[in-house]
Amino acid sequence: MRQILIIGQEGQLGSTFHQLSANIPWAQWTFTTEKILDLTSQKTIRNFFSDKKFDFIVNCAAYTAVDKAESERETAFRLNAEALGYIGVEAARMGAKIIHISTDYVFGGMHNRPLKPDHPTDPESVYGQSKLKGEEILLKNNSQSMVIRTSWLYSLHGKNFFKTMLNLGQERDTLNVVFDQIGTPTLADDLADAILSIINKTVQGETKFVPGVYHYSNEGVCSWFDFAIAIFEETGINCRTIPVESDQFPTPAPRPFYSVMDKSLIKNTFRIEIPHWQKSLKKCIAQHQANDKSH
Repeated sequence: MRQILIIGQEGQLGSTFHQLSANIPWAQWTFTTEKILDLTSQKTIRNFFSDKKFDFIVNCAAYTAVDKAESERETAFRLNAEALGYIGVEAARMGAKIIHISTDYVFGGMHNRPLKPDHPTDPESVYGQSKLKGEEILLKNNSQSMVIRTSWLYSLHGKNFFKTMLNLGQERDTLNVVFDQIGTPTLADDLADAILSIINKTVQGETKFVPGVYHYSNEGVCSWFDFAIAIFEETGINCRTIPVESDQFPTPAPRPFYSVMDKSLIKNTFRIEIPHWQKSLKKCIAQHQANDKSH
């Protein structure tokens, strides 16, 4: 029985793991929330790990208020960078392997080819800078750590573009959505499945746990406008959607204009298949509709 710790149960990915864990008999699960594990305190982190032993640690926790981070730089760096260093040290002490979730925001936006994990980073926002620093600190403090960068994460949990579009599409007749930011939506269920597959294959000896930086998103490519249109078409929401440029939605933190990721490294290393974003969107909508019927 493998001991797996999921840090950040309240977020999209943490909530997804919590849901999936009931059907995974080969692991014993521990989940933490902010109340259980205060990531802003080195002492709290040390105390939490002092009497525990984990085989794998998946860090889903982060400061994700992208725009707020511009004015809360210290808090963003404390949660997204410093905490990773402390966790890395504790994990190394007990011999635990770490899988940490990072972001496409570590890249600037002026690219036009899918980004490989070794592509030069150039974060333009405080959020992106703090996440990049976290990657660097973790990889330095723990030789058994894996960083998985993802993009445009959505699910039935928490706040995300998918849920915002469902709500706004039902409330409004017309909606402006940016069409000049290009990337790939990622269903949290698919990312969680990929991580579980990596852990399981490592445990079974099918593949080695290979530390380093990886990219994971669903397959395919679209703009936010395309994603919104697909959500409305799949759900039958009748909302006129107007494509607009990003400068019509000024935000404190700049968004990457292009963050399509090259996933070949994670696919080849761990022999995983990744679904197309449209197929995953249909799966998410089916879950959403099933939940509606059961309530």
